[in-house]
This record gives sequence, structure tokens and C-alpha cells, in this order.
Amino acid sequence: MPIIQITLIEGRDQETIETCIRNVARTVNESLGAPMKSIRVIVNEVPKNRFAVGDMLKSEMLE
Repeated sequence: MPIIQITLIEGRDQETIETCIRNVARTVNESLGAPMKSIRVIVNEVPKNRFAVGDMLKSEMLE
């Protein structure tokens, strides 16, 4: 059973995340031959002040 975890900085709309989940599941199905019913995709959304690149919080970075 493939389990795929995706961590994103929060702020994307629901439709975008759902499209990503479906596309990832289809890709795993096609590339690994895993049955759709066995594929798990988990999206974790993280606040900008809980994600850093080195010692720089994403909330401190200019967009």
C-alpha cells in the first residue's frame, strides 16, 4: 500500500489541493501499478511561521 505524504505551506485553495491529490494518486497508480484502492495521499498544511529554510522562517521571507 503506497502512502504518499505531501507537506505544503498553508494558503492554497481547496480545489488546487484536491487536484494535486488526484494527480499524485493517478501517477502512483500508473507508474507503480498500485491499485487505486490501495493508494493513500496525505496532505499536511503548515503555517508559514512553522516552516523554515535554514534559520529563516517562511513568514519572514519576501514572496
